[in-house]
Amino acid sequence: MALSSPRSPFSSSMERTNQWVFSQEIPSDILVQVNDVQFPLHKVMLVAKSGYIRRKILDLNGAELNHIDLAAVPGGAETFEKAAKFCYGINFEISVHNIAGLWCTAEYLQMTNDCCITGNLAGRAEEFLVHVAFKTLSGAVIVLNSCESLLPFAEDVGLFHRCVDVVAMKACNESIHPTRPTAEWWATELTSLSPNSLQKVLTAMKSLGASPKSLSTAITTFADSSLSDILLRPTSTSTSTPVSLPDDALAHHRAALESLAAILPSSRDAPLPFTFLSSLLRAATSLSASLSSRREIERRISAALDQASASDLLSLSLDATGHRVGDLESVRRIIAGFVEKEAAAAGGGGLLFGGGAVACSPAMQKVARTLDAFAAEISTDEDLTVSKFAAVAGALPKAARRFDDDIYRAVDLYLKAHPGLDELEREKVCSVMDPLRLCYEARLHASQNKRLPLQIVLHALYHDQLKLRSGESEATATSAPTAAASEASLARENALLRMELAKMKMYVSDMQKEHASGSKGSSAKKGSSSFFSSVSKTLGKLNPFKMQGSKDTLNLDDGVSEVITKPRRRRFSIS
Repeated sequence: MALSSPRSPFSSSMERTNQWVFSQEIPSDILVQVNDVQFPLHKVMLVAKSGYIRRKILDLNGAELNHIDLAAVPGGAETFEKAAKFCYGINFEISVHNIAGLWCTAEYLQMTNDCCITGNLAGRAEEFLVHVAFKTLSGAVIVLNSCESLLPFAEDVGLFHRCVDVVAMKACNESIHPTRPTAEWWATELTSLSPNSLQKVLTAMKSLGASPKSLSTAITTFADSSLSDILLRPTSTSTSTPVSLPDDALAHHRAALESLAAILPSSRDAPLPFTFLSSLLRAATSLSASLSSRREIERRISAALDQASASDLLSLSLDATGHRVGDLESVRRIIAGFVEKEAAAAGGGGLLFGGGAVACSPAMQKVARTLDAFAAEISTDEDLTVSKFAAVAGALPKAARRFDDDIYRAVDLYLKAHPGLDELEREKVCSVMDPLRLCYEARLHASQNKRLPLQIVLHALYHDQLKLRSGESEATATSAPTAAASEASLARENALLRMELAKMKMYVSDMQKEHASGSKGSSAKKGSSSFFSSVSKTLGKLNPFKMQGSKDTLNLDDGVSEVITKPRRRRFSIS
């Protein structure tokens, strides 16, 4: 008769034991305890089927064994009860839900061929496993789930790995030749697995030659099922606030998401859709997931950034209301990760320092267009600081763009939305673009744009003046040697101008000193006229606004009464 403590959940089960222990006329001679449950049984019945209990009795060398503790038996008291029934010859039901526990209990109690050649529990469990449980994917998944509560014993005896291999093989077969109308039903079956089991199944599927699409389908289906309450996928640029959940539910979802982030396959093995990864990152942010989980998801997004659109990036950066820019640091890290990946693929840092747009991959150029459109979208946010805008808009190397027209549009929109910026702040905003990479129409617009710093306007005008002086046409693309020669000429003339300006500053400083002392007045006047004439000639040569046929009025005497009409001059400065 079975005894149990008052709190034991197996009290009713032990009362039933009274019914199948039919040899009550013979008093029980051994008490088997499994946790809080006690089974008064007979040695002769147990020894005949269990090599473990037989060895325990033999190890005592004739001493009486009347109590044995089996707290470590797999499956606990419920599974041991079925094993004891088997020893007494009592029939019981074997199903896919209890076969894993029976199989492990038979191994633990050594109810195998070594103890009993015919009619052993291990053989009966193995027969059911092979001919019933492993015949279908659903049955194999249930057995694999049952093994979770039997770890690490199920893994030590090999049952866990057997289940993983069977599930992986059947999932691969179903992904290629589905046996049900719904082609991806097999992925739905895998959603009941734990993240640990799913990871091992995916690894086994990869070794069996599963396609990356199949692995990706398994991951996305699993995430949709386990995180359905908080995994949001907006179809527009607006975001939605996750549904309100109790604290215990949030903790459960947080743990599930962190587990999922830890088992994501590599981008090469299973390229995941960008929309799925972005929704996963939003969920991780809303759940306050661990930093390592968020960084891992960001790294996966970086690998798929060439699939993104400007609205995708916007959905990552907007706050819960969908109207204000929130997390730009995450977007910046994603772009930086993509640049690192492209630089590694290019074989070093040549992508970042030097080269041109032709040296960049098509993916890099596509991301550049996406980033420029994204920068234009966020530029109108009044709370967006200069440093944040510059950090995101300038996250890509300048060689990633063939022309800077799109990023110029974003810069212009930002300056228009933030009219209170000073000269230095406007120069920092404009540092993300190269005015020499603008097309003719964009440079023409920039030359008349009062919002731009004067230095940017002069660069654009100076570039056009050099092209006109060298006889180049905007309608014809210039060759690389010609462009290099123009740049070299520009550098030489800029250097000459700086030297002349430096001489002027030195001379003015000397003049001020001499004027203060009151000496050499006439000599200074003559020298001043000579020096300013030299500087004026130099500036005249470099003046991009000097027109043919206009008269030079720089050296006219004050006494000449003739009025000479000067061409309209625009104010400019050269730095």
